[in-house]
Amino acid sequence: MECIMENQTPISTEESSLSEEFRNWAELPHDVLAHIFLKLGGVDILFRAQSVCSVWRKVSKEPLLFRSVDMRNRWDLFDDEFYDMEKMAREAVDRSCGQLVEFSMEHFGTDELLEYIADKSGSLRCLRLVSCYRISDDALIDMAKKAVMLEELEICLCSFSADVLKTVGKVCPQLKSFRLNCRGYRRPHIESDEEALAIAENMPQLRHLHLFGNKLTNAGLRGILDGCPHLESLDLRQCFNLNLEGDLLKSCRERLIKLRLPNDSTDDYEFDASIDGGSYDEDYPSGFSDIDFLSDDGLYEFSGGSYISEFECDDDDAFAYYDFW
Repeated sequence: MECIMENQTPISTEESSLSEEFRNWAELPHDVLAHIFLKLGGVDILFRAQSVCSVWRKVSKEPLLFRSVDMRNRWDLFDDEFYDMEKMAREAVDRSCGQLVEFSMEHFGTDELLEYIADKSGSLRCLRLVSCYRISDDALIDMAKKAVMLEELEICLCSFSADVLKTVGKVCPQLKSFRLNCRGYRRPHIESDEEALAIAENMPQLRHLHLFGNKLTNAGLRGILDGCPHLESLDLRQCFNLNLEGDLLKSCRERLIKLRLPNDSTDDYEFDASIDGGSYDEDYPSGFSDIDFLSDDGLYEFSGGSYISEFECDDDDAFAYYDFW
């Protein structure tokens, strides 16, 4: 069978199919190829494109492609000895040529890397840190002082102090979206409004606030509602110390705040939403049912007066069960 077009030489279907199969993607217009790379996303994709051909290499280095760098959930790279995540991050920052506006990283990162990003990215508007345990309070504070245009900050499954939140709020007056998400706990029952009040007193321009798994109480929530008059959405899932009844809930509804309540579904939550410590009705394993508190020296005190150190447990399962922090 032949495909015949008017005033053209007949082309067989087999030849047409072969022509499409061997189309030279390097001949695509520069802007079209750049748009494809932009849609594909992923720093590793852009770096790998360098090895294809000179055209792809040139396009893959366009600063426009590195305005938003997302290095989260790149588990496929950790098993490849070829990749040095920190080195790759620095290279991506360099390629942005000062145009970087959004940077996200997970399970890696150091104080030095954060300083490098801050020094090279004066227009940074969004920073996301997920499980970045090697970054210190001082490094994040220094970063915030340089990123004065920051509008969105996400801190998930990290361990920064409330003092960091105070400083970030003061030096980043344009901050409009803040996520401070952690694991939800029912037991041991701990209440703390330190972080909530730091937000309330220093982030008055917030429009969106996520406090997944926070230990705030009604007093802390009241402080946030009073101190953040522009709130449009508030995620309080797994904030089990809250009792949203009466005036608090009424205030949120009157202000048309999009509210996620402590026991709302976590199906759309991007991280592990399992609750440590179980429910209030569940007991601890036999022999460990009467924990009173964790002392400052890392010892769990039981009602009978005995202690067990969080560092002295041979049973991995038991250790995981009491790893509340």
